[in-house]
Amino acid sequence: MFRITAQGRMKAVAAAALLLASAGASAINLQQAYEQALQNDPTYRSAFYENQSGKENAILGRVGLLPNVQANYNASKNKADIQSALSLTHPEYISRVSTIQLRQTLFNVDAYARYKQGKAQALLSDQVFGVRSQEVLIRVISAYFDALFADEQVALNTAQRDAYAEQSTVNERLLKHGEGTRTDVLEVQARLELSEANLIEAKDNQATSRNTLAGLIGGDPGNLVGLNDNFRALPLAPNNVQEWKTLALKENPELQAQTTALEVAKQEILKARAGHAPRLDFVASYSKNASETINTYNQDSTVRAIGIQLNVPLYSGGSVNATSRQAVAGLERARADLQGKTDKTLIEVSKQFSAVQSSIAKINALNRAVESSNLLIKATEQSIKGGVRINLDLLNAQQQLFTAKRDLAQARYNYMMSSLRLRAAAGTLDASDVSRTASYFR
Repeated sequence: MFRITAQGRMKAVAAAALLLASAGASAINLQQAYEQALQNDPTYRSAFYENQSGKENAILGRVGLLPNVQANYNASKNKADIQSALSLTHPEYISRVSTIQLRQTLFNVDAYARYKQGKAQALLSDQVFGVRSQEVLIRVISAYFDALFADEQVALNTAQRDAYAEQSTVNERLLKHGEGTRTDVLEVQARLELSEANLIEAKDNQATSRNTLAGLIGGDPGNLVGLNDNFRALPLAPNNVQEWKTLALKENPELQAQTTALEVAKQEILKARAGHAPRLDFVASYSKNASETINTYNQDSTVRAIGIQLNVPLYSGGSVNATSRQAVAGLERARADLQGKTDKTLIEVSKQFSAVQSSIAKINALNRAVESSNLLIKATEQSIKGGVRINLDLLNAQQQLFTAKRDLAQARYNYMMSSLRLRAAAGTLDASDVSRTASYFR
């Protein structure tokens, strides 16, 4: 007669495995993992410095509209041969020329286009960095969830393996006393060997997922803070996919960046067409000369000049027209990219909205499945005692409980990730969502 309570044994072993895993190192929570990733993730650091570089485009773009001041100084030692009808002389002297010049653009289409483009490029850099910031948040949380799920699977597989091992021992003992069957022993042994293989695979997945998280945060994550026992999936707000789509069209950083890229492309056209436009500059200079040339030997002079300079391009071999056509093609490509990203974003919003809704329903169903599986194990154990059920029924009930717990854990993580990806697609994801998600963990 089978007397071992498998449900209680699986619970005890799973709890012991989790407790043992948490002893010996301080636990790292989701918020800490995110903060460490901001300091150590090479992809995010690259994006940060790329943004720092991109911000300078605003300053570089306005350069052509601001005054340009240059100073020049030249000193040279000269030796000349001067021959006249009466004599030949060889004067040696030092000539010095000092000049300071100011140039201010009065009319320059190219400079104006560069100014507008520089501002757009700086804004584009900030918007792209916003996209990268969302990406690192998603990557860290996803890696954290993967590592935590892998830890849970190792604990569950260990509990199942140990339960089968103890059950195998009991069946061997019962067989020796003539109360069991060889079939019972072989059934449990087969399940035990399969659970050993599953445990090995779970440990491999655990090592891989923890290495991925370590690469993001810059070191061994140690122990991870797990989900609260009273985890509860919250309904979406707003609970209408069309409202999420409207929000995405307005706030999604990728769409904002691509819209700004359109402005950059428009100014590129203006820059190209500026090759046909005249340029008018105000020029002022002040120079002091000493023996500047042989004709002014032993003479000092001071020259002050003020005026305007007009440059009118006439022909440049057709480069202006060709460059203009390239810029127009670039603008059309940017428009097509914007349409493509808009379509992709709206599809992503619908996909993640449906995923959140279905995950909530799945979590509720799997909670009931776990409860039912626990009751099934209790009932099966009682039926085995009464001779109504057999050993195989209990093995199947245990496997059903393990599968339900695994699927429930996966559904919880899928719910949280889908919620975050939905907010990312809508453009509302920020660092506060890390704290909000961290509240699900003990």
